Amino acid sequence: MNRLILSVFITVIYCFTSVQLQAQQYKFYVAAESEDKVFRVSFDSETESSTIENTILVGEYPTENEGPHGIGVAPSGDYWYVSLGHGVPYGHLYKYEIGTDRKLDRTELGMFPATLDISSATGWVYISNFNLHGPHEPSSVSIVDGATMDEIQRIETGIMPHGSRLNADGTMQYHVSMMTDELYELDAIRMNVNRVLKLSDEHSGSAMNHNEHGSDESSNPSGSSGMKTNHDSHRPEVKPTWASPNPVHPHVYVTGNGNDKIYVVDTNSWSISDVWNSPGKAPYNLEPTYSGDRLVVTYKGEGSIGIWDVEKGEQLAKLQSSRRVTHGVVISPDDKYAFVTSEGIGGESGTVDIVDLKSLKIVDTVEIGKQAAGIAFWKIEN
Repeated sequence: MNRLILSVFITVIYCFTSVQLQAQQYKFYVAAESEDKVFRVSFDSETESSTIENTILVGEYPTENEGPHGIGVAPSGDYWYVSLGHGVPYGHLYKYEIGTDRKLDRTELGMFPATLDISSATGWVYISNFNLHGPHEPSSVSIVDGATMDEIQRIETGIMPHGSRLNADGTMQYHVSMMTDELYELDAIRMNVNRVLKLSDEHSGSAMNHNEHGSDESSNPSGSSGMKTNHDSHRPEVKPTWASPNPVHPHVYVTGNGNDKIYVVDTNSWSISDVWNSPGKAPYNLEPTYSGDRLVVTYKGEGSIGIWDVEKGEQLAKLQSSRRVTHGVVISPDDKYAFVTSEGIGGESGTVDIVDLKSLKIVDTVEIGKQAAGIAFWKIEN
C-alpha cells in the first residue's frame, strides 16, 4: 500500500513539474506608429493569452506624431532601440534600458529612419533611412554604435531603402531599394556596399560586386561608401519592401510587394535561384525560422499571413489576420510562435496575432495602439 501511495505521489509530482516546465512567457516589444507608443507584451503559452506589461511613450514632442517604426533588442539583452521616422527635418534613433524601459539616449539620423537591425558581432545598429517624404533620390543606411549612440557611418544606397536585416553572424546586412527593384548586401564590418542585385532583370546577370571597384571606408557619417549604382528613370516592377537572410542556408528572401512574388536569392552565386508566385496580395514583410525550414510572410494587401515550406517552395497555410493591413513579423528563438503585427484602418487599434507554428493556427490576438508596425522579440521566461 505504501509503495502504491509513493508511486502515485511521484507520478503527480512528475506531471506537475512537466506542466510547470511547459508554461513559458514569450516577451516582446511592439511599436504603434500613430500613437508614439511602444508596448511590452507577454504571451503565456499555457493559457494562450497575452498581457501588456508596460506602455512607453516615445518621442520629444507631445503635439506631433513622430512615428516609431523600426524596433530591435540588443544581442546582449540590455537595451532596446526604436527609430522615429518623423523629424524636422530628420528622424532619430532612441535607446532604452531593457525591462525598466527607461530612456537613455538618442541620435539624429537621415530622412525617415525606418527599419533597423543590430549586429550580433559588433552591437552596431543598422537603420534604413527610407526618405518617405523626400524626392525620389538615393538615400542611405545609417550605422550607429549601440554603446555610444554615435553615428559612425552613413552609406549611400538606393531609393527608399527598407527591410534592414543581418545574417546570423552579424557580418552582412541586407536591405532593398523599393523604387529601383534592387537588393543590397552591405559588409557590416567594413561598412561598405558589397553587392547589388537587380531583381526586375532576373535573367540578365546584372549583379554587381562593388568590392572589385574599391570603396571609401572613411568614418565620416555624412559621407558615403561603396560604388554608386544607376538610379536613372527606372519604373519599379517588383517594389521590394523586405529582405531577410536564412540563418542556416545561403539564401535571402525578398518580398515583391508590387508584383506579388517572393524571390529566393542565392548568396553564393549572388543570383535569383527561385521565384515563388505569392498566393497572397502584396507581400510586405517576411521572416525565416531559426531552423531555416519555414518562412512566415505578411500579405499587407489582403490582411493575411502565409507560412511556407522553404525547401519545397510551397505555402503550408494562409491565415486571416485580425486586421486588414498586416505589417511585421518576428519569430521566437524556439521556433514555436510567430508574432505578427497588423496596423488597423482608421480608428481601429493595431493588433499582434500569435501564430502557433506547429498547429498553423492563430492562438491569441492582443490589441495595442494604432498602426502597429515594428516588432522585436525580447526573451522566453519559464
